[in-house]
Amino acid sequence: MRLQGKVAVVTGAASGFGEGIARAYAAEGCKVVVADLNLEGAQRVAGELGNVAVAIGGDVSKGPDCQAMVDRALDAFGSLDIVVNNAGTTHRNKPILDVTEAEFDRVYAVNVKSIYWMTQAAVPVLRRQGRGGSIINISSTAGIRPRPGLTWYNGTKGAVNTITQAMAQELAKDNIRVNAICPVMGATALLTEFMGMEDTPENRAKFVATIPIGRMSQPSDIANAAVWLADPASSFITGILLPVDGGRTA
Repeated sequence: MRLQGKVAVVTGAASGFGEGIARAYAAEGCKVVVADLNLEGAQRVAGELGNVAVAIGGDVSKGPDCQAMVDRALDAFGSLDIVVNNAGTTHRNKPILDVTEAEFDRVYAVNVKSIYWMTQAAVPVLRRQGRGGSIINISSTAGIRPRPGLTWYNGTKGAVNTITQAMAQELAKDNIRVNAICPVMGATALLTEFMGMEDTPENRAKFVATIPIGRMSQPSDIANAAVWLADPASSFITGILLPVDGGRTA
């Protein structure tokens, strides 16, 4: 029970990495706000976790929705200790000139501006409580070793990485730690968009061949890292970009 007594907001928690993180947190004694644009999915996950979890719908690219997620934690559980900025999106893997302005705007709003909004909502609470906290941004190996065809998505994750390191320095005096997890491609709902092709065993094999350990990331891989970065055992760790990538960035 490494997170006993803690309260977390996890965005994008109705599926994929976010669901894995929410489940791992609950298993470690944490109370969890399961936040997602897909309210029905968030309610399913929270319902399965029981009385340690509550659900809320919302769009992380909108300030009032992020504020509502933080308020949900305070209303339901009385405090806040951990924020996991996991919700994300991408444009389809395709030539750089084929990405539309609407696609560009959406990927930056969801992947980057969401962190701005959640910071505005959560940091005042963490400061007021006076006991610090842990903010974990789910970035990507795309921000460290980008693949072609995903230029603008890669740029959002480069921004997340820089933001993480700058936030860590600025908030260290408040004992608010800020770290990023950088997963390699995983079998999530966005897989076909990342690959830019049909999800077939043959196409998956092309991407798996670039990962030394020989498989894609799993929700449990990311969840294990997210538990550690929220655990008091990592209390001296801030500002890191942690690749969880089977050796891809090496």
